[in-house]
Amino acid sequence: MGNYIPGNPKIIVKNVPGASGLVLISSLYNTLPKDGTEFATFDRAIPLEPLLDPQVARFDSLKINWIGSTDSDASTCFAWHAAPVKTFADLLQKQLIVGASGSIGDAVAFPKLSNAVLGTKFRVISGYPGSTESLLAIERGEIEGFCSMGFSTIETQKPGWLRDKKINVLMQFALEKNPDHTDVPLVLDLAKTTKDREALELIVSPQLFTRPFAAPPGVPPERVAALRKAFNDTMASSEYRAEAATRGMHVQLVKGEEIERVLRHLYTIPKDTVERVKAAIK
Repeated sequence: MGNYIPGNPKIIVKNVPGASGLVLISSLYNTLPKDGTEFATFDRAIPLEPLLDPQVARFDSLKINWIGSTDSDASTCFAWHAAPVKTFADLLQKQLIVGASGSIGDAVAFPKLSNAVLGTKFRVISGYPGSTESLLAIERGEIEGFCSMGFSTIETQKPGWLRDKKINVLMQFALEKNPDHTDVPLVLDLAKTTKDREALELIVSPQLFTRPFAAPPGVPPERVAALRKAFNDTMASSEYRAEAATRGMHVQLVKGEEIERVLRHLYTIPKDTVERVKAAIK
């Protein structure tokens, strides 16, 4: 991306652990330089925190400058092949133990909201350092499944799992089905009422921007525009596409303006729906 930013700066990657990116976005919003020299990427569900948990979120998602996302993908809830749950219908009758890395994020929100709205029987075990450790725990038999991992991520991290039917994908969380997996139920289609669908839509909408990048509020507009253009140009470059293909990464550009549009819509969802979701995932 540095090749497409005026001056061709060198980009240095700094990892900031903590609560799926909640610590990072708080720093981005409150303390990092607001001159365009620092930007960040974090869990796609983080932008909803001011709406769902305003006491914890020390930022305003609508004031952040959204640069873009490198992908758009449906997330999944899946069960290990040895688990008693094989299909969504089974999940209405039998418990499935799934792992999560903390008390927030999609890996917690998806199963908890599904329990409240659809009547599923997920049991969430939190405390794993990350998704990698959760996947290892599945293979060791500690837990039986995982929610929030996209199809492309599964194929990258565990390429044999889908091919060899080591997991059963129970449903997909997105606004639309992944075109390569139309046989897997879309969670929105499982909703029985308009209000149920609205609650689920609030949680699944961030799947549109699977890997979001953002700059702090207050960055001069011309520098935001330069970052967005550099991001878009990078995504379109043959070099980036070739490296992504070599690594087995799915690439789909979502522009910063589109992320901003979706978030503005989500922050207009009726308060009673927001409160229902908050109670479900607490």
